[in-house]
Amino acid sequence: MNINSFEEFWQLVLDVWNNGVYGIDIGQIIVGVLVFFLFMLIRGLFTSIVINRLKALTKRTETEIDDEVIEALEKPIRFIPVVLGFFFATEIMHLDEGTAEIATKINRSLITFNLFWALYKMVGPMSFTIGKLKDIFSVSMLEWVVKAIHGLFFFLGAAAILEIWGIKVAPLIAGLGLFGVAVALGAQDLFKNLIAGLFIIGERRFNPGEWIKIDGIIEGTVEHIGFRTTTVRRFDKAPVYVPNSKLSDNAVTNFSRMTHRRIYWKIGLVYDTTVDQLKHIRNAIEQYVTENDDFAKPDEVATFVHVDSFNDSSIDIMLYCFTRTTNWGEWLEIKETLALKIKDIVEEHGSSFAFPSQSIYVENLSGDEIPFPPKTSLAAKSE
Repeated sequence: MNINSFEEFWQLVLDVWNNGVYGIDIGQIIVGVLVFFLFMLIRGLFTSIVINRLKALTKRTETEIDDEVIEALEKPIRFIPVVLGFFFATEIMHLDEGTAEIATKINRSLITFNLFWALYKMVGPMSFTIGKLKDIFSVSMLEWVVKAIHGLFFFLGAAAILEIWGIKVAPLIAGLGLFGVAVALGAQDLFKNLIAGLFIIGERRFNPGEWIKIDGIIEGTVEHIGFRTTTVRRFDKAPVYVPNSKLSDNAVTNFSRMTHRRIYWKIGLVYDTTVDQLKHIRNAIEQYVTENDDFAKPDEVATFVHVDSFNDSSIDIMLYCFTRTTNWGEWLEIKETLALKIKDIVEEHGSSFAFPSQSIYVENLSGDEIPFPPKTSLAAKSE
């Protein structure tokens, strides 16, 4: 090995150093990487300073919207040092024309991504503002509006980034049209459920939190109305995901929108009860129901207490009334108190409740001896 060979090797090292990667000086690459990591190191400090300063400013205001906005923008703000770090790192490097164009597209893509990410996150505070329109629009409709805005910003952001890289979105959408037709033929149920969901929300059949029943399908509390299915939690706490078309095409009973809860009883008294006893028992029950504030008044809802029918083994008094509360637990307590009161009333007036029984009448028997007198009533309890 001579001195000339060493000089040639050194020249080769310098050439690689100066034109190491795509003609970029390796020293510049190292400096650029260091600059990028420097921004990564100050990312936490930058975010805490900016976010804390903004939060301090928003706390001085009375509205809560600005607090929601800062909370939503925290992650996009944390991404700003990444964008700045990559931008300054590429500026330090002396890039050739082709590489500089790619770096510019990456910088534009990062900036576009961060902007639309911020807009996407802003939908949350926007929904907080839209939520004040609950009196006009249903909760489910507002949720769908928020989801639609989310989807819109996602699509616009993706389209803007594709345009930066020279990919035309309009021809791409047109090309997907034929594919979409083929998919639509195989996804008829999906679109049917989507349209059914729109009808459910538009007609306001039910909202999350309400108790519904569809005969033969489901009964429970609505948790979420989705694009394709609605989540209903049964009373055993098991969630059921019902296709929206099932809820749209069938009759839905919404128990949560009852104005009152009904009590409909047939009170069977023994046939030994006299007419006066029947009248006193009936009047006492009616007085209790009409004077108790737990029950709706007769001028609000139908209220009846009458001797109704002569049953096989009882004289029936019909009680038809409504409670003011629609809460199931409170309704059960009121109904229990009413049952105990009716028992007291019946016993106070010397009567009792009937139970199913049968009477056997023997008209004629052949033979010299008759085991028991004819027309004797034998009561036997029905099982």
